[in-house]
This record gives sequence, C-alpha cells and structure tokens, in this order.
Amino acid sequence: MQHHVKLRRLVWLVSLAVSGAYAQESAVVLGEVTVNSATAGSLPTRSILTSVDIMGAERVQDKNVMNSWELISQMPGIQTTDFRLGAESGKPSFRAFNGEGYINGIKLLIDGVPSNINSGNLRYMDMIFPLDIDYIEVVRGTNDPRYGLHNIGGNINVGTRQGGNYTEGRLTYGSFNTTELQGAFGRESGGFAQNYFVSKQDSDGYREHSKSEKYSLGGKWFYTTDDGKLKAGVMARAYNHEAESAGYLTAGELAADRFQSPAKNANDHDNRDMQQLSGHLDFQISETLRYSSKLYYNAIMDERHVTYNAAAASGARQRRVWDEEQFGWINNLTWRINPLITLDGGLNYEHQDNRYRRYRYALAVPTNFSTPTVISNDENYTLDNVGAYIQAIIKPSESWKIVPAYRIDHFSGSTTLNQTGATGSLQDYGWIGLPKLSVVYSPSPAVSIYGNWGQTFQVLTGSKNPAYMLTGTPDYKPSINTGIELGTKLKLIDRTEARIAIWQQDATDEVANLPAADATIALGKTRRKGIDLQFTANLFDNLKFWASHAIQQAKVVGGIGSLIGKEVFSTPRAITNIGLEYRATEALSFNLQGRAQGSYYIDDLNAKGKYGDYILFDSGVTYAFTPKVSVDLQVKNMFNRNYEYVWYDTIWGGAASQPMFSAGAGRAGYLSLNLKM
Repeated sequence: MQHHVKLRRLVWLVSLAVSGAYAQESAVVLGEVTVNSATAGSLPTRSILTSVDIMGAERVQDKNVMNSWELISQMPGIQTTDFRLGAESGKPSFRAFNGEGYINGIKLLIDGVPSNINSGNLRYMDMIFPLDIDYIEVVRGTNDPRYGLHNIGGNINVGTRQGGNYTEGRLTYGSFNTTELQGAFGRESGGFAQNYFVSKQDSDGYREHSKSEKYSLGGKWFYTTDDGKLKAGVMARAYNHEAESAGYLTAGELAADRFQSPAKNANDHDNRDMQQLSGHLDFQISETLRYSSKLYYNAIMDERHVTYNAAAASGARQRRVWDEEQFGWINNLTWRINPLITLDGGLNYEHQDNRYRRYRYALAVPTNFSTPTVISNDENYTLDNVGAYIQAIIKPSESWKIVPAYRIDHFSGSTTLNQTGATGSLQDYGWIGLPKLSVVYSPSPAVSIYGNWGQTFQVLTGSKNPAYMLTGTPDYKPSINTGIELGTKLKLIDRTEARIAIWQQDATDEVANLPAADATIALGKTRRKGIDLQFTANLFDNLKFWASHAIQQAKVVGGIGSLIGKEVFSTPRAITNIGLEYRATEALSFNLQGRAQGSYYIDDLNAKGKYGDYILFDSGVTYAFTPKVSVDLQVKNMFNRNYEYVWYDTIWGGAASQPMFSAGAGRAGYLSLNLKM
C-alpha cells in the first residue's frame, strides 16, 4: 500500500513541476491540504488558474454547522444568504452575485461532478457533512474554461476523502436539542480503496416550528493498478431531509419576538431526497498523455410547503414539487508536449429530465394545503448541454506562465405544459464561444503578479417561458460576462502570505430569473467590480492568523432606464473575515473566528432601504485526552448579536408588499466527542 501512495504522490509532484513551479501559483491555501491520489488524475487547479482559494480538512472537519454551505463562509469574499426556512436553508456566493436565486452565478462540483440543480441552486451541497470533506476549492472570476453552465462568477469544488486507513467518529450535542452523529471509515490495501460515511442530524431549531431531521450515506470504491497508471472507481450518496419551516416575519413580528413562527406557517414544511452516483476513470496512456472521465447521475425530489404572506392573495400559499434527474459525462485529456507546453482539453455532455409542479391555496391561517385553488405550474422539461474546451499551459521561462483557453457550449431542450398540452423548445442560443487568458509573472519565489481575462455566460433556466419558447415569448440572447482581474500574491516574511486583487465583470443582457416563481426581470447591462485583500500568517509554531476583506459593487449600467445606476439588490458592499488559532499545549487549543457582511438594498429600484448587515464571532476550545480521543466546545454567535436575512416581498405581497425577515440564531453552544481508531 505504501508503494501505491508514494507513486501517486510522485505523479502529483511531477504534474506540478511540468505545469509551473509552486512560486508561480497565485492560490491561497487555508489550513493543511493533504496530497492524495484523488487529485492526481488531471492538472491541479491551483497550478493553472490565477484566483483560487483552498481550505483544508483541518479547517472543516471539526466544525459544527447545520448545513455544509456554512463552512464556506470562512473563506475570503464569500457572501452567505441565510434563508433558514426548513430544507431551503441558504447558500454561498461571491463576486457580487447574490444568493437570492434570481441570478445563480456559482458552479458547484462535488469531487469534480457537476452538482447544481436546474435553476443553478446549490442544494446538493447539503449531502456532504464536514467529517467527510478533504478540501474545499473556490475559483473566482471568468477565466476557468472547464465548466460552462452556471459557471458565471466562478465555481466551488468540494473534495471528499478518498483512500487512506482510518475509522473516525464525531458525536455532538448542543443548543436547541441538537444531536449529530458522523462516522467515517476508510481502508486501502493492495490497490483497492474503500471509504464509507454515515451521518444523522436532528434539531428542534432555534425558532418555533423549525424542527429538522436529516441523514446522509455515502460509499466510494476505487482500484489502482500496481504501476499506478489506471485508477477506476464508483461513488454513491443518498440524503434525506425533513424539516418544518418557521416562515418569514414582518418588521412588527420581528420586533415582538424574533424567534416566533407566525400562525400562518404552522403547516409549512419540506421533504427533500437527493441521490448522486458517479463512475470515475483516470488512465495514464503514456508518459506524456493522461485521460480522465466521469460519468454521473444526480436526482432530487423536493416537496416544499411555504406561506409567504398571510394578507396577500392566494399566490402567497404554495406547494412546490421538484423532480429532477441529470445524466452527464465529463472527459479530460492532458498532453504534456514538453517542459514548456502542456495542452489540456475536455468534452462534456449533460441531459436533464425534469418536472416542476406548483400549486396555490386559499387564504387560511394556518395555510391548509389539502385542496389547491390554482395550478400555476405542471411542466415536464428537458435540457441538453454539449460543451468543450481547450487550454494551453505555456511556460516560456521560470518566471512566466501563460494560459490561453477557449470554451464552446450548445444548449437544446423542450417543455410540455401538462395542463394544456402546449409544447415549446428551449431558447435558441446557438453556439456560445468564450475566449480566456491567464498570465502569471514571478520575478522571485516571494512574489507572483497575475492577470486574467475571460468570458462566461448566463442562459435562462426553468420549466416554461422565458426559458422555453411558448406563445408570445420574446427571444433572449445569452448574457455574456466579460471579466478582468489583476492581482499579486506576496510572501512578505517567512510563513506569511498576502494577496491583493482588483477585478471587474461586465454582463450584457443580464436577467434576474426566479424559475420557482415564474418571476423574471430583464436587468440589461450590469457591472460588478471589487477589491480583494487577503492575509494569512503562521506567526509562531503554535499561532495562526488570517484575515480578508472584500469590497464589491454590482450595478445596472444599461438597459431599462429606471434601473440604470441602481445597485443589484441583495448584494452587500463589504465582506470581512478574521480568524485566530492558538495551540496552548499539545493537548489544548483555542480558535476564534469573525465574519462581517455589509447592508444591501432589498429592491431593484433601491427605494426600500438597506438591511442585512451583521458582525458575528464564533469561538472554540479543543482538548485531546490522547491522539485518538478529544472533545471540543464551540460557541456560535458568542456575543448574541441580532441579525437577519431580509427581502422585499413584491411578488406575493400585493397591496401588503413590505420587507420580510428571517432571523438568525442567537448564541448557541455545541459539545463534541471525537474518536479516531
């Protein structure tokens, strides 16, 4: 087994040497990232792209979160949108793309497998629990050619544990009667590796009527030949989440009792099932040629009962049912022509077979979901995507790395309105071609100066118009995002790193599209821009510190006259993170983390005020009785600050349109027992 591990680590090191020296990487690594066979199949992301953050397992596996997307809030420039309503809990975003659901600009991958639902939301991330995560990788900007659909502002790849020999468990009890069990098991011998994971989480929730029960199961089986040239395997996951939903609060309700659940929401709940199955193949064809492939199947069945506004018309009380399946195939070929040039290309295909149903109900307190008054949606629809890319990694000298790239995508599909039998085809976008370029200059091992330019695209999603051409549906062009970024990564002194970057991203014909509600706003031309500042330091052997600050802005700069000059709603202007880890002794360690998010406009005309800012701190202490047994105590929102997610209810409010609030949790504590065998 040790022979296999050494061989695979050698493959990784050779890959790094060919594609560019470590000094030429502009990635920032948070925590320790284990080098393992899972990353040996293709070129490492951080050796190709220029705006990458990687968070290792030590910053993830011991964290208590209700949902795994919360882990990403530790990383620089990450905005979180905390709905906190049953299974629809929230999501991360960045580069001034908000998490409202109107413009889903972030691609999600799990072990390299595309994992967005049709609308672009990141629901599959909930399948992964912290103890099973090996690393989280965030790629910002428009210069990554590997992915097309939903990869507008960048992508997130959650890498889970593969290979190794371990048996680990984590048992947690905490506030709101929260209990969680995570178990991870791995064995590797004779070229065969198997990994298993099981988790169960139950909580009464911090608000009334917010009980949650979820579980996740996973297995991975891989075989590697003795010479390390062939690796093949299968991954499988299953997940279920049943949750009550406390509902949104008016300003008056929030002031009276921020943790209440209004009577109208007494029957609101969600039941979500998700499955993921994938086959993986990596084959070293020759010393200079490597092929990798992933074949995958994703499925989600989600039934949500939700009441938005008690005083509004029947549209405010709904049952929404998603039934989506995705079949996909990703192929990658890497050719290391010589030490100066490497070619990397890929071809992908995805077919989606989906159904969406939405029923409305009469005014009642609480809502009675037994007999619908209106069927707003009942559609079967397909989406097919063929995409390809090619990029060259050119290293003309030790100081330079140049990566030109090109991506092309095509979409097709159809929808059937089951109520009327009407059919329609997907908007005709033609072939969408996107050039890209990245350059890194490293005058010394301590300095890397980088720049990138590239284009990404937005296409409409959903089950009927405007995504599909029905009677009266206007033509929509793909929204082309053109982005540019300039930055530098510095090693100021020993064991410290800093990165400074300025960026801008311009979009044509951008559309704010919420498929679940058939709500569409043609924003026109938009401009997003910002500055990213990051600093990490291992000040002493026992003390680590990190900080980041992102300044960003998203504005409409062309199109509808009333929107020109207005900020894109739900986009804060500043996001800040700080953290500190101190190891007092070999057995005792402390950590402190803070995050802040600025306020944002809640409507497209910027007329209803700004809300949503917060400053929160979490802390923790860990004591290890032995190398295999430890306990930790974590305190979330340690200063018990009030904060909330806020949106303006123009869709369901009608005459009662007003800001609606979802309160965040107060101070909470969690005690965990960790076992390693």
